[in-house]
Amino acid sequence: MKTGFPVRTLAALLTLVWAAATPLTLHAAETLRYVLLAGDGKPAGEQVVERTDDGQVKVRYIFKNNGRGPELAERITPAADGTFSAYEVTGASTMGGLVDDRFTRSGDKAEWRSTSERGTATVNGTALYVPMNSSFEPASMGITALAARPDGQLPLLPSGTLMQKTLDSVELTSAAGERRQVQLLAQTGLGLTPSFYWATTGDKPRLFAAIYPGWMTAIEDGWEAGAAELRTHQLAAEGKLLKDMATRLMQPLSGLTVVRNARIFDSDHARLGPASDVYVLRGRISAIRPVGSTSGPTAMPPDHEIDAAGRVMLPGLFDMHGHVDRWDGGLNLAAGVTTVRDMGNDNLKMQQMLDERIAGDLLSPQVIPCGFLEGDSPNAMHLGFVIETQQEAKDAIDWYAVRGYPQLKIYNSFPKEMVRETVAYAHSRGMRVSGHVPVFMRAQDVVDRGFDEIQHINQVMLNFLVTPTTDTRTLERFYLPAKKVAGLDFDSKPVRDFIALLARKRIGIDATLATFDFIKQRDGTLSEPYAAIAPHLPPDVQRWFVSGQFDIPDDKTEALYRKSYEKMVEFVGRLYRAGVPLVAGTDAMAGFTLQSELELYVKAGLTPAQALQVATRNGATYTRTSADRGSIAVGKLADLVLVDGEPTVRIGDLRRVALVITQGKVVSPSKVYEALGIKPFVDSTPEVTALARRRSCVDALR
Repeated sequence: MKTGFPVRTLAALLTLVWAAATPLTLHAAETLRYVLLAGDGKPAGEQVVERTDDGQVKVRYIFKNNGRGPELAERITPAADGTFSAYEVTGASTMGGLVDDRFTRSGDKAEWRSTSERGTATVNGTALYVPMNSSFEPASMGITALAARPDGQLPLLPSGTLMQKTLDSVELTSAAGERRQVQLLAQTGLGLTPSFYWATTGDKPRLFAAIYPGWMTAIEDGWEAGAAELRTHQLAAEGKLLKDMATRLMQPLSGLTVVRNARIFDSDHARLGPASDVYVLRGRISAIRPVGSTSGPTAMPPDHEIDAAGRVMLPGLFDMHGHVDRWDGGLNLAAGVTTVRDMGNDNLKMQQMLDERIAGDLLSPQVIPCGFLEGDSPNAMHLGFVIETQQEAKDAIDWYAVRGYPQLKIYNSFPKEMVRETVAYAHSRGMRVSGHVPVFMRAQDVVDRGFDEIQHINQVMLNFLVTPTTDTRTLERFYLPAKKVAGLDFDSKPVRDFIALLARKRIGIDATLATFDFIKQRDGTLSEPYAAIAPHLPPDVQRWFVSGQFDIPDDKTEALYRKSYEKMVEFVGRLYRAGVPLVAGTDAMAGFTLQSELELYVKAGLTPAQALQVATRNGATYTRTSADRGSIAVGKLADLVLVDGEPTVRIGDLRRVALVITQGKVVSPSKVYEALGIKPFVDSTPEVTALARRRSCVDALR
């Protein structure tokens, strides 16, 4: 979707799309305003809904955070059943792409077109069109229309059915002293996870607020003070649903379990080893023995057995660039991702998620949190800590350090004159430092000031493209590489010298290549990183894979941007061959994007085995967790992934994850995918078989 946050998972983005949409029960010539707040509660936009005397609804929507965001204008003709007979939206998307989406219905004939699709349908009865880009107005219309449906189901166009149920209610008091009862609704039928809205009560409820903890809040003007209370209630209600999901989809492994006949990937040497039996006890690997071995301590029959049947066993994969959400854990685990390094989040939300995971209340991989540090500016990302002084930066680092954060991420608006001292202080607290390159600096400057790692391939390429006045807090940080990398000479001395500097100082690069595919994707074309998985996902999700984000007006521009992107992929291969450490991160849809990232690493020139090494051993090395993770060895955590096919030969086979063991539990990817409405990628799943005790411990040792 174009109106949401690219850093979030697709499930969350789909939620935002629908959440950015609503019909309000207004009287003639009445106007209703919503305030849009960034994650830290600062105003970042507004939605103004005006009903004209002739019954038309006009919406003006703007949201700006992190130097980007949508600006939309909508015109809606309401229908008698609470949906609409005509809808149009124009404007610009989050990344500056053209928005032009129109829908009409006359009788039983419905037609729609946008910059990415066209369609028609014959409709009998009520149906609500879901725009590709929107404000919050269409979602509110869905709330109202659903309340009037006796069966509690609202057909959608182009496809799907929307349902909602009430989870909670709260009474609030406005700044003017008005009291109002609002209800928390959970909607299902769009995307892969529920969408949550606060609505008014009565016969014709409408949207009151939409809360995305840590990212954005939309709430009716004058009621901002109630947002914190609504967030608390919403998190608690979501927590109950998430705990139930974790209980259903994570099977505890008690006692001793043996995984028989698995071909182990040796991540230290990037090669596939012989088939072995791997013993797991209380979440750790207790023994690795030749297949069928019956001598020694492992002669005692285990409590459980899993027949790997010759499948490849990988160490759990690392996604080194997540922005973790409570709802995306299933997608990560089903893809074999057992550890995610979170590269910036709402601090309180992150603390809650860490506690929930340890308590077993969350379907989630293990999370390595990184502190987020930003400077204050009109283009700042309101996340983590936003600081103005050096002392505030040190106080923030202390907050992160005492809570066990092993790494600090510095962002776009951070004051360049404070970088050196901030990095040095973080290092003194035992933290690695990485991030974007702050505005008016080059990548080489932050390396000279002590950065250990750089996020995103565009931040690396900007080293050769920016001038002292280039404002990389704006969309220019995306458009400049798209326009200029195509003509960059990688064999020039400045480029070769910079690569040598990165290699000499062992500066890690978190390229997130799959995410940057958007710079070459035009509306109406399928996003290449998701082409292999699209047929497995629900039709409404597939729509978003053909929705571009960038302003690509013609074939010539597309060819230029495509060449720039292909050279970025090539550059990552050059970095690897020069000895620059790579890690595999996504910054996009959980699980699936890591698989695409590794495919792009292979396209850059790595072998499939080397790409798997980056996603396993390197992940552990650069999160400082090698003592526990990154390889399959006795004493390490039993983060184990069984894969059908030959991923060390065909990296695309990594999508065929058959079973995952992590945190002392078993996860079946097929069951997770089925719960999310996704067609599984494997035909069969290894079963956990309980074995009967046949001998006593004393007998086993005789």
